[in-house]
Amino acid sequence: MYQLAPNIELLFTEAGDYHDRVRAAAAAGFDAVEMWGPTGRDAPAKPKDIPALKAALQETGTQLTAQLAEPRTQFMIPPKDHSFFYQCLDEGVAIAQDLGCPRMVVGSGTGFGGSKRQTQLDELIAIYEKAIAQIEGSGITLVLEPVNVRVDHPGSLLDRTSEAVYVARGVNSPNFGVLYDIYHSAVEGEDMAAELANAGDIVKYVQLADAPGRGEPGTGSLDWAEKFSVLRASGYDGPIGLEYYPTTESAASVAFVKEAAASA
Repeated sequence: MYQLAPNIELLFTEAGDYHDRVRAAAAAGFDAVEMWGPTGRDAPAKPKDIPALKAALQETGTQLTAQLAEPRTQFMIPPKDHSFFYQCLDEGVAIAQDLGCPRMVVGSGTGFGGSKRQTQLDELIAIYEKAIAQIEGSGITLVLEPVNVRVDHPGSLLDRTSEAVYVARGVNSPNFGVLYDIYHSAVEGEDMAAELANAGDIVKYVQLADAPGRGEPGTGSLDWAEKFSVLRASGYDGPIGLEYYPTTESAASVAFVKEAAASA
């Protein structure tokens, strides 16, 4: 059975603040959660009370599976000055370590404007080679997320799983991989089995939502028995983040996906 991690930006908001959402998720039977940025430096994330969040995680025995790197990775060239990203990377790693979170999610931003696509991908490799060298020995893995440009993130550079895999292979570190989001991939019309076969063990985290609509599984048109079967066949056995916009009360919205994951 897969470990499911509700996103506490979107789920269990009925409980109140983030630390109370952790407790609500635990009460609903989850032993893991994920979140967006810890400091709220970037919208739509909001500031977290880190000591209170840590206390809730420890009290409930809940694992924080992933958090976003801040600031959101909007790399543009020119200029080539990404010093603020590298400066904040250390802060994010320190928070992740304090909260026992093994992964930080990074992205591509909108790209570099005017450069050939291959040049931009190679520049991303260089950026993340430097980032990995900076956090060496931290125990934190960076996972690169390609996102759909058709609905949610128009203008983003990385919208193809295969190109994120190319970047990850270029960085060539056990502490750098790809976040495969089933929703984003489906919106882009990708073949999940083919993408995962190409990616292999480069996939170090998975998220989901149904499509269309980005609601909970069961509200869209995706065949979740098939999706979980494909995921299992790929060899991925890590946690899965539930990053969807619930159409009903949170505890009710997770019933279908819990059942589907249990049989995978």
